Amino acid sequence: MKSEKCATAEAFYQQGNEARKRGEFHEAINCYIQAIALDPDSPAVEAKRMLDDILAYYNKDYYNP
Repeated sequence: MKSEKCATAEAFYQQGNEARKRGEFHEAINCYIQAIALDPDSPAVEAKRMLDDILAYYNKDYYNP
């Protein structure tokens, strides 16, 4: 997995944005979580919240298999 190669919150955030654009939502969320762990004030906080809201709205079974 590419995530382990990133070392900064900004890098994880950018990688999450790229994954989101490709439609790889699990990867995007994982990157955002890593960014938040490194920097609780990262813009990944808002990006993850928005992606969570979108997935909850469009795919209600996504989190509840």
